[in-house]
Amino acid sequence: MKKIYFLMLLFAVFKVHAQDEAAVSVVKNQFKINVLFPGFVYEHGFSEKNTLYSEATVGLGTSHSDYYAESDTYVAIGITEQFRHYYNLQKRANKGKRTERNSGNYLAFNATYYTKPIAGDKAYFNYVPSSTVAVIWGLQRTYKKRFNIEFSAGPGVNFSKVETKFAFPVNFTLGWVIGK
Repeated sequence: MKKIYFLMLLFAVFKVHAQDEAAVSVVKNQFKINVLFPGFVYEHGFSEKNTLYSEATVGLGTSHSDYYAESDTYVAIGITEQFRHYYNLQKRANKGKRTERNSGNYLAFNATYYTKPIAGDKAYFNYVPSSTVAVIWGLQRTYKKRFNIEFSAGPGVNFSKVETKFAFPVNFTLGWVIGK
């Protein structure tokens, strides 16, 4: 009889412990403000590890003219959509690292639309709106007081009505998560 009670107690302890270890999940709704390159971000979690990331920002770009043999730096507005898959949230949680507010590494399909530049160095560069499609790897960390840092990079293709060329978009942001 003592063995049965012992087994029941053991089973109850393991069952309670297993319920405490719920799967780590992304946040359902997250808003951010970026300050390095001013912008707004909304990230919507639609499953445990996948989000749809939407961003509107002011960013820097470069262009090179073979005809003039010169390069130009310009400022343009970018609108980005990403399908993100956070692949290491559980591993981070198991190591005792932060996973709050989508702090983890991700792989993403990225699509960005760039408007005609609002400022640039050279008047003779003929700018047209363009789009970039890329597969990127990134990491996002949210620290105490909701300070957020993010880095992403990966190969892609940039295309406009003038040309199509290889691109390697790189993004680095500093900002804050706002809201609940």
